Amino acid sequence: MKTWASINQKGGVGKTTTVVSLAGHLANTGKRQLLIDLDPHGSLTSYLGYNPDAMETGIYQLFAHPTTSPADVAKLLLPTPLKNTYLFAASTALATLDRQIGSQKGAGKGLVVARAIQCVADKFSYGLIDCPPMLGILMINALAACDQLLIPAQTDYLSLAGLERMMQTLGMVEKSLNKKTPYMIIPTMYDQRTRASRDALAKMREVYRFNVWGSVIPIDTKFRDASKQGQPLPVYAPWSRGSLAYKKLLNFLLGIQERKDNAEKRQQQSA
Repeated sequence: MKTWASINQKGGVGKTTTVVSLAGHLANTGKRQLLIDLDPHGSLTSYLGYNPDAMETGIYQLFAHPTTSPADVAKLLLPTPLKNTYLFAASTALATLDRQIGSQKGAGKGLVVARAIQCVADKFSYGLIDCPPMLGILMINALAACDQLLIPAQTDYLSLAGLERMMQTLGMVEKSLNKKTPYMIIPTMYDQRTRASRDALAKMREVYRFNVWGSVIPIDTKFRDASKQGQPLPVYAPWSRGSLAYKKLLNFLLGIQERKDNAEKRQQQSA
Protein backbone atom coordinates (compact mmCIF):
# COMPACT_ATOMS: atom_id res chain seq x y z
CA MET A 1 0.00 0.00 0.00
CA LYS A 2 1.33 3.43 -0.95
CA THR A 3 0.47 6.17 1.52
CA TRP A 4 0.28 9.91 0.87
CA ALA A 5 -0.22 12.52 3.59
CA SER A 6 -1.75 15.96 3.08
CA ILE A 7 -0.02 18.26 5.54
CA ASN A 8 0.50 21.92 6.42
CA GLN A 9 0.65 23.79 9.71
CA LYS A 10 -1.51 26.55 8.25
CA GLY A 11 -5.25 25.92 8.20
CA GLY A 12 -7.58 26.64 5.32
CA VAL A 13 -5.10 25.84 2.55
CA GLY A 14 -6.87 22.79 1.12
CA LYS A 15 -5.56 19.79 3.07
CA THR A 16 -8.90 18.02 3.40
CA THR A 17 -10.01 19.13 -0.06
CA THR A 18 -6.86 17.55 -1.48
CA VAL A 19 -7.53 14.22 0.25
CA VAL A 20 -11.21 14.14 -0.70
CA SER A 21 -10.58 15.15 -4.31
CA LEU A 22 -7.78 12.65 -4.89
CA ALA A 23 -9.94 9.99 -3.22
CA GLY A 24 -12.82 10.85 -5.54
CA HIS A 25 -10.64 10.21 -8.57
CA LEU A 26 -8.91 7.14 -7.10
CA ALA A 27 -12.31 5.58 -6.38
CA ASN A 28 -12.92 5.45 -10.13
CA THR A 29 -9.74 3.47 -10.81
CA GLY A 30 -11.08 0.34 -9.14
CA LYS A 31 -8.28 0.40 -6.56
CA ARG A 32 -9.20 0.03 -2.89
CA GLN A 33 -8.15 2.94 -0.72
CA LEU A 34 -7.98 3.81 2.96
CA LEU A 35 -8.61 7.36 4.18
CA ILE A 36 -7.13 8.27 7.56
CA ASP A 37 -8.35 11.33 9.46
CA LEU A 38 -5.75 12.49 11.99
CA ASP A 39 -7.22 15.96 12.48
CA PRO A 40 -9.16 16.38 15.76
CA HIS A 41 -11.48 18.77 13.91
CA GLY A 42 -12.61 15.75 11.90
CA SER A 43 -13.28 17.60 8.65
CA LEU A 44 -12.64 14.51 6.53
CA THR A 45 -14.76 12.37 8.83
CA SER A 46 -17.62 14.88 8.64
CA TYR A 47 -17.27 15.15 4.86
CA LEU A 48 -17.81 11.40 4.57
CA GLY A 49 -20.98 11.44 6.66
CA TYR A 50 -19.79 10.69 10.20
CA ASN A 51 -19.96 12.86 13.32
CA PRO A 52 -16.56 13.28 15.04
CA ASP A 53 -18.32 14.35 18.26
CA ALA A 54 -20.18 11.04 18.46
CA MET A 55 -17.47 8.78 17.09
CA GLU A 56 -16.89 5.67 19.20
CA THR A 57 -14.52 3.90 16.85
CA GLY A 58 -11.54 5.00 14.81
CA ILE A 59 -8.09 6.46 15.20
CA TYR A 60 -8.41 7.37 18.89
CA GLN A 61 -8.95 3.72 19.81
CA LEU A 62 -5.61 2.84 18.21
CA PHE A 63 -3.89 5.03 20.79
CA ALA A 64 -6.17 4.19 23.72
CA HIS A 65 -5.98 0.43 23.11
CA PRO A 66 -2.87 -0.33 21.03
CA THR A 67 -3.11 -3.52 18.99
CA THR A 68 -1.15 -5.26 16.29
CA SER A 69 -3.96 -7.68 15.52
CA PRO A 70 -5.12 -7.29 11.89
CA ALA A 71 -8.60 -8.43 12.92
CA ASP A 72 -8.86 -5.80 15.67
CA VAL A 73 -7.59 -3.03 13.40
CA ALA A 74 -9.95 -4.08 10.59
CA LYS A 75 -12.91 -3.64 12.96
CA LEU A 76 -12.14 0.09 13.05
CA LEU A 77 -12.59 0.48 9.28
CA LEU A 78 -15.74 2.35 8.32
CA PRO A 79 -17.43 2.23 4.91
CA THR A 80 -17.83 5.49 3.00
CA PRO A 81 -20.10 6.70 0.19
CA LEU A 82 -17.15 6.31 -2.21
CA LYS A 83 -16.74 2.91 -3.82
CA ASN A 84 -13.68 0.89 -2.80
CA THR A 85 -13.02 3.42 -0.01
CA TYR A 86 -12.85 2.95 3.76
CA LEU A 87 -12.12 5.34 6.63
CA PHE A 88 -10.18 5.42 9.87
CA ALA A 89 -12.30 8.15 11.43
CA ALA A 90 -11.30 11.02 13.70
CA SER A 91 -13.00 11.95 16.94
CA THR A 92 -12.72 15.13 18.98
CA ALA A 93 -10.96 13.04 21.66
CA LEU A 94 -7.86 13.15 19.45
CA ALA A 95 -7.30 16.70 20.70
CA THR A 96 -6.40 15.27 24.13
CA LEU A 97 -3.77 12.80 22.93
CA ASP A 98 -0.66 14.90 23.46
CA ARG A 99 -1.69 15.65 27.03
CA GLN A 100 -2.61 12.01 27.73
CA ILE A 101 0.49 10.47 26.20
CA GLY A 102 2.93 12.91 27.76
CA SER A 103 6.13 11.08 28.62
CA GLN A 104 5.00 7.96 26.74
CA LYS A 105 5.98 9.51 23.39
CA GLY A 106 9.21 7.59 23.36
CA ALA A 107 7.40 4.27 23.80
CA GLY A 108 6.49 3.77 20.16
CA LYS A 109 3.57 6.22 20.18
CA GLY A 110 4.90 7.85 17.03
CA LEU A 111 4.42 4.58 15.13
CA VAL A 112 0.84 3.72 16.14
CA VAL A 113 -0.69 4.69 12.80
CA ALA A 114 2.10 3.12 10.74
CA ARG A 115 1.61 -0.19 12.56
CA ALA A 116 -2.16 -0.04 12.11
CA ILE A 117 -1.76 0.62 8.40
CA GLN A 118 0.60 -2.33 8.13
CA CYS A 119 -2.07 -4.57 9.68
CA VAL A 120 -4.50 -3.85 6.84
CA ALA A 121 -2.08 -2.95 4.04
CA ASP A 122 -2.89 -6.08 2.06
CA LYS A 123 -6.50 -4.88 1.70
CA PHE A 124 -5.66 -1.57 0.01
CA SER A 125 -3.61 -0.13 -2.82
CA TYR A 126 -3.50 3.45 -1.51
CA GLY A 127 -3.79 5.34 1.75
CA LEU A 128 -4.50 9.06 2.12
CA ILE A 129 -3.89 10.83 5.44
CA ASP A 130 -5.50 14.14 6.40
CA CYS A 131 -3.13 15.71 8.94
CA PRO A 132 -3.73 18.12 11.82
CA PRO A 133 -2.42 21.68 11.42
CA MET A 134 -0.20 21.53 14.49
CA LEU A 135 2.98 19.73 15.51
CA GLY A 136 2.28 16.92 17.93
CA ILE A 137 1.99 13.15 18.22
CA LEU A 138 -0.57 12.97 15.40
CA MET A 139 1.61 14.82 12.90
CA ILE A 140 4.59 12.69 13.91
CA ASN A 141 2.48 9.57 13.27
CA ALA A 142 1.50 10.87 9.84
CA LEU A 143 5.11 11.53 8.86
CA ALA A 144 6.19 8.11 10.11
CA ALA A 145 3.40 6.35 8.18
CA CYS A 146 3.55 8.00 4.76
CA ASP A 147 5.62 7.44 1.63
CA GLN A 148 4.94 10.85 0.06
CA LEU A 149 4.06 14.22 1.56
CA LEU A 150 1.65 16.55 -0.21
CA ILE A 151 1.80 20.11 1.08
CA PRO A 152 -1.16 22.18 -0.15
CA ALA A 153 -0.22 25.87 0.00
CA GLN A 154 -2.55 28.70 -0.86
CA THR A 155 -1.04 31.13 -3.35
CA ASP A 156 -0.83 34.17 -1.11
CA TYR A 157 1.96 35.69 0.98
CA LEU A 158 0.56 34.63 4.37
CA SER A 159 0.60 31.05 3.17
CA LEU A 160 4.23 31.46 2.05
CA ALA A 161 5.19 32.40 5.61
CA GLY A 162 3.34 29.33 6.90
CA LEU A 163 5.10 27.19 4.33
CA GLU A 164 8.48 28.27 5.66
CA ARG A 165 7.43 27.19 9.17
CA MET A 166 6.20 23.88 7.77
CA MET A 167 9.58 23.21 6.18
CA GLN A 168 11.32 23.91 9.48
CA THR A 169 8.98 21.53 11.29
CA LEU A 170 9.45 18.88 8.63
CA GLY A 171 13.23 19.03 9.00
CA MET A 172 12.97 18.79 12.77
CA VAL A 173 10.63 15.78 12.72
CA GLU A 174 12.60 13.99 10.00
CA LYS A 175 15.70 14.29 12.16
CA SER A 176 13.79 12.85 15.12
CA LEU A 177 12.38 9.95 13.09
CA ASN A 178 15.61 9.43 11.15
CA LYS A 179 13.48 9.30 8.02
CA LYS A 180 13.47 11.58 4.99
CA THR A 181 10.14 11.64 3.15
CA PRO A 182 9.74 13.06 -0.38
CA TYR A 183 7.47 16.10 -0.42
CA MET A 184 5.66 18.10 -3.05
CA ILE A 185 4.07 21.51 -2.60
CA ILE A 186 0.65 21.84 -4.24
CA PRO A 187 -0.27 25.47 -5.11
CA THR A 188 -3.96 25.84 -4.22
CA MET A 189 -6.70 28.45 -4.57
CA TYR A 190 -4.84 30.01 -7.47
CA ASP A 191 -6.55 32.99 -9.08
CA GLN A 192 -4.75 34.00 -12.24
CA ARG A 193 -6.76 37.23 -12.37
CA THR A 194 -4.97 38.67 -9.35
CA ARG A 195 -1.40 39.87 -9.26
CA ALA A 196 -1.07 38.77 -5.63
CA SER A 197 -1.79 35.16 -6.56
CA ARG A 198 0.54 35.24 -9.56
CA ASP A 199 3.36 36.82 -7.55
CA ALA A 200 2.95 34.34 -4.67
CA LEU A 201 3.11 31.41 -7.09
CA ALA A 202 6.25 32.82 -8.71
CA LYS A 203 7.88 33.25 -5.29
CA MET A 204 6.89 29.72 -4.29
CA ARG A 205 8.54 28.32 -7.42
CA GLU A 206 11.63 30.48 -6.91
CA VAL A 207 12.17 29.35 -3.33
CA TYR A 208 11.16 25.69 -3.50
CA ARG A 209 11.90 25.03 -7.19
CA PHE A 210 11.53 21.35 -8.10
CA ASN A 211 9.53 20.57 -4.98
CA VAL A 212 6.58 22.58 -6.32
CA TRP A 213 4.09 20.80 -8.56
CA GLY A 214 4.24 22.18 -12.10
CA SER A 215 0.52 23.00 -12.24
CA VAL A 216 -2.00 24.58 -9.82
CA ILE A 217 -5.36 23.95 -8.17
CA PRO A 218 -7.50 26.91 -9.25
CA ILE A 219 -10.15 28.83 -7.38
CA ASP A 220 -13.44 27.03 -8.06
CA THR A 221 -16.76 27.72 -6.30
CA LYS A 222 -17.77 24.14 -7.10
CA PHE A 223 -15.55 22.97 -4.21
CA ARG A 224 -17.90 24.71 -1.78
CA ASP A 225 -20.99 23.37 -3.52
CA ALA A 226 -19.61 19.83 -3.44
CA SER A 227 -18.80 20.02 0.27
CA LYS A 228 -22.37 21.12 1.03
CA GLN A 229 -23.58 17.97 -0.70
CA GLY A 230 -21.02 15.80 1.11
CA GLN A 231 -19.53 14.67 -2.18
CA PRO A 232 -15.98 14.88 -3.54
CA LEU A 233 -15.79 17.36 -6.39
CA PRO A 234 -14.84 14.62 -8.90
CA VAL A 235 -18.19 13.00 -8.08
CA TYR A 236 -20.28 16.17 -7.80
CA ALA A 237 -18.87 18.01 -10.82
CA PRO A 238 -16.31 15.80 -12.60
CA TRP A 239 -15.68 18.25 -15.44
CA SER A 240 -15.21 21.33 -13.27
CA ARG A 241 -11.87 23.16 -13.27
CA GLY A 242 -11.01 22.01 -9.77
CA SER A 243 -11.85 18.38 -10.49
CA LEU A 244 -9.75 18.33 -13.66
CA ALA A 245 -6.83 19.93 -11.79
CA TYR A 246 -6.91 17.19 -9.14
CA LYS A 247 -7.15 14.55 -11.86
CA LYS A 248 -3.98 16.01 -13.33
CA LEU A 249 -2.34 15.91 -9.89
CA LEU A 250 -3.35 12.29 -9.37
CA ASN A 251 -1.92 11.28 -12.75
CA PHE A 252 1.32 13.04 -11.82
CA LEU A 253 1.52 11.21 -8.47
CA LEU A 254 0.76 7.85 -10.07
CA GLY A 255 3.50 8.54 -12.61
CA ILE A 256 6.00 9.21 -9.82
CA GLN A 257 4.96 6.01 -8.08
CA GLU A 258 5.26 3.97 -11.27
CA ARG A 259 8.79 5.25 -11.87
CA LYS A 260 9.75 4.41 -8.27
CA ASP A 261 8.31 0.91 -8.59
CA ASN A 262 10.12 0.30 -11.88
CA ALA A 263 13.41 1.53 -10.41
CA GLU A 264 13.01 -0.82 -7.43
CA LYS A 265 12.28 -3.76 -9.75
CA ARG A 266 15.38 -3.04 -11.82
CA GLN A 267 17.47 -2.80 -8.66
CA GLN A 268 16.13 -6.15 -7.40
CA GLN A 269 16.76 -7.82 -10.75
CA SER A 270 20.35 -6.60 -10.84
CA ALA A 271 21.05 -7.65 -7.26
